[in-house]
Amino acid sequence: MNQTMSVSSGSGFKDRRGGLICFGIIMIVIGCVCALFVPLMFLGQMMSTKATGGAPNYSMMAPAALIYALLAVAFVWLGIGSIMARRWARALLLILAWIWLVTGIFMIGFMAFFLPSVFANQPSGGHQLPETTLVVVMIVALGFISVIFLVLPGMLVLFYRSPHVKATCEARDPVVRWTDACPLPVLALSLLLGFSAVSMLPMLVVYHSVMPFFGRLLTGAPGTLLILVMIALWGYCAWAAYRLKSAGWWIILIGVGVMMASSLITFARVDPIEMYRLMGYPEQQIAQIEQYSFFKGGNLFLLMLICPLPLFGYLLWVKKYFRPPATSNP
Repeated sequence: MNQTMSVSSGSGFKDRRGGLICFGIIMIVIGCVCALFVPLMFLGQMMSTKATGGAPNYSMMAPAALIYALLAVAFVWLGIGSIMARRWARALLLILAWIWLVTGIFMIGFMAFFLPSVFANQPSGGHQLPETTLVVVMIVALGFISVIFLVLPGMLVLFYRSPHVKATCEARDPVVRWTDACPLPVLALSLLLGFSAVSMLPMLVVYHSVMPFFGRLLTGAPGTLLILVMIALWGYCAWAAYRLKSAGWWIILIGVGVMMASSLITFARVDPIEMYRLMGYPEQQIAQIEQYSFFKGGNLFLLMLICPLPLFGYLLWVKKYFRPPATSNP
């Protein structure tokens, strides 16, 4: 209590240690929920295969299970850091909250636009849900997603961006951390690039190295080589962004543009269902994708055009933080 009063009154800011502890506990709880999803996914697969009589396909679930496991570790780690009022935890939680919130905004818009078409294309021959029931289902789904992906991350953004929270962490953790080495917007870009590089690794093992490449789908050695090149490229760009190197920014901009063009050309000529087959998806799952999928024709093309636009806008916005190449005086 005495420490809290001295920090608050002597430094000109309000001590937010209580809020840091509260949100830290919330993060730990979210991490535990993410960890719980891992065994539940495999349990659900076992129950599904028993009901249908098919063989379990655990390899397809491995990437999603790995993501949930990593999220569990990250949330618990950041929650502990928040409770301890570490400045690196505040920085990373603020980045995570912004990414979470922006993802939620796009997800809500995506669901509001595409859910009506999904419900309109119910499979024939089965039980058809009444229109009023579909409306209720859509409202409940949007409401649940709004709480998880808008309200919660919005609260995190408002709290961790507060100057009082920043000052509290700096007062209680005066050591300069690695998160202080570059501006937070650039640190977010660097972390996203690093995550993109790591997330491509399962494609080598689980998804048979299938990659779109300017009108065709690469598999085998060519697909593996392309994935390894992209992993190395995004890994370098993550390091270059963290070091505020202008060359890294240009490589990111050109690389995203090339990937966007390659995907647009490929899926203008190739049916995405063919990609799923090459990836090793079971035929039963492919049939479900064909039955419910709205990523076809104009919808897929429109989605592939729109999704990279926020990234291009973000790259243009953070360009001001990157240093131009050093020039030697003659």
